[in-house]
Amino acid sequence: MSNANAPLKPAGRGRNLELPEHLKSYKGVWVFIEHDRGQVHSVSWELMGEARKLADKLGVSVAGVVMGGPDEKLDDFAKEAYAYGADSCYVMRDPVLKGYRNEPFTKGMTDLVNQYQPEILLLGATTMGRDLAGSVATTLGTGLTADCTELNIDGTTRALAATRPTFGGSLLCTIMTLAYRPQMATMRPRTAPMPRRDDSRTGSITEATLGMVETDIVTKLLDFIPDANRNTVNLAYADVIVSGGKGLKNPDNFKLVWDLARVLGAEVGATRPVVQAGWVEAERQVGQTGKTVRPKLYIAAGISGAIQHRVGMESSDVIVAINTDANAPIFDFAHFGIVGNALQVLPALTKAFEARLAKQIRKVA
Repeated sequence: MSNANAPLKPAGRGRNLELPEHLKSYKGVWVFIEHDRGQVHSVSWELMGEARKLADKLGVSVAGVVMGGPDEKLDDFAKEAYAYGADSCYVMRDPVLKGYRNEPFTKGMTDLVNQYQPEILLLGATTMGRDLAGSVATTLGTGLTADCTELNIDGTTRALAATRPTFGGSLLCTIMTLAYRPQMATMRPRTAPMPRRDDSRTGSITEATLGMVETDIVTKLLDFIPDANRNTVNLAYADVIVSGGKGLKNPDNFKLVWDLARVLGAEVGATRPVVQAGWVEAERQVGQTGKTVRPKLYIAAGISGAIQHRVGMESSDVIVAINTDANAPIFDFAHFGIVGNALQVLPALTKAFEARLAKQIRKVA
C-alpha cells in the first residue's frame, strides 16, 4: 500500500545522467543520406551543413551513411556529401537495399552504429527518415528527438541540444540525451539552410556489408507506382509565399490571398485553423503540423503569429505581416509590418504590384 504522506521525490532522482565509460568512445557526427530513384533528398544536404557545425564545435569528423542497391549511384552520392561538408562516407551496397524497406535499412544502420560508434546520428524528418529513425533508436535503445527546429551543442555536457516545439506547438523545448549513445534527431526539410557547396572537398569511403538475403525480409517491394493525381503544391521550395489566416474572416475573403499570389507568381499558404475550416487543402498548411518553408518573401495576412505557425516560416528571408492588432506576436519577428485590415491591404498590394510589373514589362518591350 502506498503512503500518501511520503515525501515526493524530485523528478529524475535515481536516474543515471552520466555517460557510462563504455559509451565515451563514441565520436563523430553522422548523417543518413536519403535518396530515391537516383536523387538525394535535399534535407540530407541541409543536415550535412548542420552536422558540420556540430562537429566543428566538438572537434570531431562528419560522415555520411549511404545505403542502396549495387546498381545505384552510391559513390556519386558520397562525392556530393563531401562537397556539402562530410569528411567520409560509409557505403553499404546490397540487392535488398534497393528501394527503402524498414527491416534491411534498420539492420544496416544499427550494424554500422554498433561497429563504428558515432556520438550523433541525424536523419531527415521525411516519411522515410521518420520510419527509419524510430526503429533504429528502438533497436539501439537510445533516445530520439523528432521534428527538431534547431540543433546545437551544450557547452557544459558536450551533448546534442535538440530543440523542438511541444504542447501542440505552443512551447519550444530543448532535449538532451545525456546517458546514451548515439544521440539521435530528425529535422524537417527547409528548417536548416542549404550549405554552400565546395566541389574541391574530398573524403574517404568505408565499404560495409549487410549480410541479409531476400528470404529474411517479410516486406516485399513489388513495384513503384507514381501517383498521377498527386497534388502539385510545392510550398516548401517556393521563393515567394502569400499566406492567410483566420483574420480574413471567411473563405470568400481568402480569394484575396490567391489574387496577390497570382500576380507575384507565388505559392499560397495558410494557418492550421484555415485548413481545419476547409478553406484550403492540407498541403498548403505552414507550421509545426504542416510544411516548413524558407522563401525569399513571406507575406502573412491575418495571421497572429502563434508559435505553431512561427516555427514553420520564421527562417524566411523577408517576412511582411499584415494584421489589425498592433500587438500581434507576428510583429515581434516580422521584418516589415502593416497594421491594418488585410481585406483592404491585400487588394491595394495586388493593384500596386500589377502596376509595377506592367511598367517593367513595358520597359523591356
